[in-house]
Order: sequence, then structure tokens, then C-alpha cells
Amino acid sequence: MGLHREIVLSDDAFLVSETDARGRIIYANDEFCRVAGYKMEELVNKNHNIVRHSDMPKGAFSDLWETVQKGNDWQGFVKNKAKCGGFYWVFATVYPYKNDNNEQCYMSCRRKPSREDIEKYSTLYKTM
Repeated sequence: MGLHREIVLSDDAFLVSETDARGRIIYANDEFCRVAGYKMEELVNKNHNIVRHSDMPKGAFSDLWETVQKGNDWQGFVKNKAKCGGFYWVFATVYPYKNDNNEQCYMSCRRKPSREDIEKYSTLYKTM
């Protein structure tokens, strides 16, 4: 997979990751690891921004964190960076929750967005 090449998710892809309150990855499912190109042990305890693509506007993540830190779910379109240098788009839903130790955590579930949404948000994010 080449640098700057798009990785297109399968129609039934379902990528899941969980972070602690500081955004450090505590879990990622096999699909997330496969698409992002990392092994689980490469991700655990790393900040989730390891997959942040430079095309993503800072405002999108500010909105995400403000929303989930208030205890609300967040949804949005995200362009992520794979280890190989390629990229992939997801429609993400982030859920705040408390773990068994009553510590704040966040679960992100992602699926394949439509091509129309990718084009729309790719254009929009360039203006932000």
C-alpha cells in the first residue's frame, strides 16, 4: 500500500477502539488494527492521535472532546492515517463511559461512510 493511497473499508467493516481519559488506547479490535496497519501491542498506551491525519481540522477534534467530556455521544466523519502512510475515512461514534474502576473512558465505533459523504467532508475540512 503506497504513501497517500486511500484504503477503502469493506461495506461491513466495524472498527472499534477504546481510550482512557487522556486519549491513550486501551483496546482496539482486529479490524481497527488491520485497517490502520498496526499490531495491538503497537497501539496500546499510545495516544489515539497515532492515526490522526494531518488533513483533519483541529476544530473537529475540539468539538469531539468538548462533547464527550460533557458526557454526550459524538458523531462525525474522520480521515485517519494508516501506518503505511495511506489514509482511510470513517463515520465515527464516540461514547463516553466509566470502566469497572469508575474511571472515564471512551469507546469509538466506526463504519464505512458513503463516497458522497467522503467527498463532502473532504471539501469542507479543507475550508476549516
